[in-house]
Formats: sequence, C-alpha cells, structure tokens
Amino acid sequence: MRSSPDRADTVSSFSAALTDADLPVPDGIVGPDGKPAPKRFNVYRNNVIVSLTEALAQTYPAIERLLGEDYFKALGRSFVIEHPPSSPVLLWYGAKFPDFIEAFPPLGRYPYLADVARLEWAWLQAYHAEDAEPLDPQVLGSVAPESVGEVRFRLHPAASCVSSPWPVLSIALANRFSLEDPPVIDLETSESVLITRPELDVGLHQMRPGADLFFRALATHTLSQAANKALADIPEFDLSGCLSDFLSAGAFTGLVTNDTPTDRSA
Repeated sequence: MRSSPDRADTVSSFSAALTDADLPVPDGIVGPDGKPAPKRFNVYRNNVIVSLTEALAQTYPAIERLLGEDYFKALGRSFVIEHPPSSPVLLWYGAKFPDFIEAFPPLGRYPYLADVARLEWAWLQAYHAEDAEPLDPQVLGSVAPESVGEVRFRLHPAASCVSSPWPVLSIALANRFSLEDPPVIDLETSESVLITRPELDVGLHQMRPGADLFFRALATHTLSQAANKALADIPEFDLSGCLSDFLSAGAFTGLVTNDTPTDRSA
C-alpha cells in the first residue's frame, strides 16, 4: 500500500527534524494526554544524535583520540545534522566523514586528519568484507615466463589502499592500533597503506614507492601494463618487491592468463 501524500510529508518532516534542532517539532507529535509534546520529541532527537555520534566514535577511534572526546562529539553532531543516515544499518554510517573533516575550516591546520579517517574507514570495510581464499604465490610461479606480463589479478574483496602525503599509517598506529608501542611520527614523510584481510585479522601494510599506483592499476590492467604505469611516475618503483608484498599480504584471490582463470588451488 502506498503512503498518502499527507503521511509521506509527515514522515519526511519527522525525519528531518530528528537531526536538525533548528526545525520545529512536526505537527501531530503529541504525548499520552493528546497535547503537543515538544520536550518529549527533543529528548528523542537528542538520543538519536547522541547514538549516531557514538557510532562515528566506534568507527573513527583514532580521530576521536586525536581531537579529544568533547571536540569529537561537537564535530560528530555537526556531521549528523548535515549528513543524516540514509540506511538503517549504523555499521555503514559515516562514509562521508573523512570528506567532512577535510572541508571543516577549523581543522584546516591539521590536514592529515582526513586521511587518517579514510584509513579507519578502509579498515572497517576490510573487516566486514566478504571472505575469500588468498591466491597461493606458487600459482604465479607456474605461469610460463613469456606469459607473466599478460597476467591479470583478481583483487581480494578486503584489499584496498590509502595514499597520503602524510604519515597516515604511523599516526593511526600511534592513536589506535599500537597504543602500547607507538611509532615515531615524522610529519615530513608520506605513507601509502595496503589494507588486507586474508583471514580473520585486518592487516595494515606500509607500501613501497609507487606500489599504490601499481595496486590500483592491477584492478583493470595486466601485470606489465600496471608496472609501466607505476614506473612512468616513480622511477624507483620495485616491481618484484611490490608484487611479493601483495602476494604475502593476501591481496589477490586469483589470476587470469590467456583468458583462463586460475584460483588458489590451481
């Protein structure tokens, strides 16, 4: 049954008012006595915003630690008002938070924050990605030498990378993943990170120069094409080292050569 226009308008105004305190309490919101109940609605509205902000804190604990709990709550509240959820699954709420941080003027002095948030979001995606067996490195060794350059890799569902002009992995380790043994952070260095989950645990791996370009190119190009793209921008690109890193980290599930797919067990 379709909702009537009046009902649809009521639902729309109710949803909008839940995350925007500047909007009036929607018509028809009454208490048990049948009278308007703005206080009850405001309590409910506050609970919704608090719950969404707490969900953000669960997804972005490194950002919360870097900003402090009070500042993060204020930032989260601003984000919730501007970006209410479009899905009932709170697990996936906050995809736009890194871009929001990047465009938030008061945080302009801390340009690395957005990339730290992108790394945390990528970690969450990897953690909940589809399970898949990683490619056995020996499979690549079975490919004829003259055909290796034409190999195409199938990326693991949990594999991705985050590139940053900032030491994004070091900052994330120091503020979330390695609190007891934090690394030294040098803001003059850049870091790119490979995120994988070949089994139960998500792995964060610092990438060699050009490895991020190589990894992204492998999604749509052959091995030789992807290597050439990386070499064009990064003369010191190490093809053998990068490929070994990817295979060891479980970044692939299979390969295709001469139009024949090969999986882990081949």
